Amino acid sequence: MSGVFLSAEWRQLLMLNFEIDPGALAPLLPRGTELDLWGGRAYVSVVGFNFLKTCVCGVPIPGHRNFPEVNLRFYVVRQQGDELRRGVVFVRELVPRWAVAIVARACYEEKYRTVPMWQEVSPAGAALGRRSTLGPGTTLGYHWRFGGQANHVRARLCGAFQDAAPKGHEAFIAEHYWAYTALRSGQTSEYQVEHRPWRVAPVEDAELSADVEALYGPQFVDSLGAVPASAFVADGSAVLVRWGSRLREARHERAPEAEASQGRPTMLAH
Repeated sequence: MSGVFLSAEWRQLLMLNFEIDPGALAPLLPRGTELDLWGGRAYVSVVGFNFLKTCVCGVPIPGHRNFPEVNLRFYVVRQQGDELRRGVVFVRELVPRWAVAIVARACYEEKYRTVPMWQEVSPAGAALGRRSTLGPGTTLGYHWRFGGQANHVRARLCGAFQDAAPKGHEAFIAEHYWAYTALRSGQTSEYQVEHRPWRVAPVEDAELSADVEALYGPQFVDSLGAVPASAFVADGSAVLVRWGSRLREARHERAPEAEASQGRPTMLAH
């Protein structure tokens, strides 16, 4: 297990999830990974959340500890021996702090972009709190400006937080402990993310308003322009992001046991 690169808290995660043609994601698959499907369907998620108490290599960076992020991601698996590693691949990550974007691009080759951003909580009172105080009737949103236009992801909570069903759709979306990046060299970087399982709350009136083609590419226009297949808020927790490593193996076929475990989240012990 590699050392810790980043420690932080991820809180108030708004997750809008959209079905997508697997063929649209195939060119973006990092070498050595395969799409992770739920019920035979591929999903992408737009996730907005608060990044809090950020430390890089144990050092807090003044002015860069607390900020929102919005990312677009999809889901992959990789077989490592007897372990099926379920992970995410980021298509684009938006932050308001230029230093965060520079470090992420330099250390992980992640596709970060700096834009003006802010969080919306209505009624107000839980904007950057350590613990989620959101409840039914609260509107949670994340806003950003891109190309001179206002963009946002937003929803209204309509229920209380509770544990996600271990084999349910919310766990499939929210509980991933690995991330994969296709490097410019053609190799794949793998890094581990540690956190406790998150509690989730249902939402209604979930919406994404964004310049999808300019931000993410034309292959996402149809899927992200549709009504979300699902949406919810996760309360979040403290997280550790470990240093990445480069995979050496060539692309391989998924093992039979991996195929059988689709839709069955594998939890790491933390």
